[in-house]
Amino acid sequence: MQPTLRRASGFALVGTLALAAPVLGRAAFAPFAVIAAVAAFGVTDGPLFELFARPADRREGRLNGLTGFALAAAGLALLATEIGLPVSLFVAAVVVLAYGNLGKRLVAESTDNPFLGATGFIVAGSVAGVGGQAAVAALSQSPILAPRFVFLAVAGTLVAALFREMLFERDDPLVMLSTGLLLWLFDALAVSVGTVDVAAALAVTVGLGYVSYALGAASVAGMLSGVLLGLLVIVFGGIGWFAVLISFFGVGSLSTKYKYDEKKRRGIAEENEGARGTGNVLGNAAVAVLCVICFAASRSVPIDGVIFQYAFAGSMAAALSDTLSSELGGLYDNPRLITTLEPVSPGTDGGVTWQGELFGFLGAAVVAVVALALLPGVSSFGATVIAVGGFLGMTADSVLGATIEGPAFGNEAVNFAATLVGAVVSAVTALALL
Repeated sequence: MQPTLRRASGFALVGTLALAAPVLGRAAFAPFAVIAAVAAFGVTDGPLFELFARPADRREGRLNGLTGFALAAAGLALLATEIGLPVSLFVAAVVVLAYGNLGKRLVAESTDNPFLGATGFIVAGSVAGVGGQAAVAALSQSPILAPRFVFLAVAGTLVAALFREMLFERDDPLVMLSTGLLLWLFDALAVSVGTVDVAAALAVTVGLGYVSYALGAASVAGMLSGVLLGLLVIVFGGIGWFAVLISFFGVGSLSTKYKYDEKKRRGIAEENEGARGTGNVLGNAAVAVLCVICFAASRSVPIDGVIFQYAFAGSMAAALSDTLSSELGGLYDNPRLITTLEPVSPGTDGGVTWQGELFGFLGAAVVAVVALALLPGVSSFGATVIAVGGFLGMTADSVLGATIEGPAFGNEAVNFAATLVGAVVSAVTALALL
């Protein structure tokens, strides 16, 4: 057995201590606090040190990795016993990370394929998350809500896997705490989680996630981001919301791959053979996710959730409008800077062509039509509002690209700002006129 696999097994055993939380009550933090103290000050060599030590721990002569892991678990335990974090979510956050890492290491014993490694993390973490929540329910004599447990376990595992892809092994404490807090939010928003909804969400998002990775449309991190976003959108919004989201990812990915070699020759091709990474996914879809979260929250407050449908669709219209404008419009000659209309080289930030502007409006119109067909609160005039909002978002992207885009305000930030403009324009116009 490789040292990394032995270490992952040891961390999984430590994480399993979270299952004692229903029995220990307010002392649930104690086992992890003791482990943190022993790891920090009591173990500097010997078999335990060899089991848990990471390369950086060996250099420093202390089990910093185990100390941080145990302290993070102790902190979540205190949130569960003193602040109100459900104990089942505390347990889920700990075990999805501990067993997810173990699953990834098990896969690494036979292959270094990053997709299979991520799959090992997701499968092992999800199974552990469901089992942990079910164990807490059984020990506390609470109902076992299988669909809800599955949704929260998979969502938590995707969050943890995504953060693990973006960060480093030493950042596991941050991953665990972030996963626990986000699960708390997801649990509060998921008022009703049905078996069919969860099954459909998992089948659709996992299937499309695999296809996007297999076709080279997304990196592993981008695939994880897309699957997580899709899962949240389906559960919190519905299939109609997901159709709007996938209209951007599907059409946008095809446009990115279209004549990729020619784009590469012209110097305007996306990096990594056009595969979308986490930054690209979140830059284009972060506003949309905020909209669907607000829509879910609107069920508990006196706010008309329809306004968030318009904001959601407007942000996606802006994202697809900008993508088509850049990916297809960049294939034409004679671009001009949007702020001065001076001729510029292809690929210049803020450079536009009339063909790109036309493709951009068509992209916004595609999203508007999908929203009209599948979002119940969107009217015919509302679809026009969404198309205009998306086009204005694309225009804002070009203006920002010509004026402030650079090292301090990168492409992802510009994309976020553009989708925010599309969302705000669509929502405010709908609120004023509809």
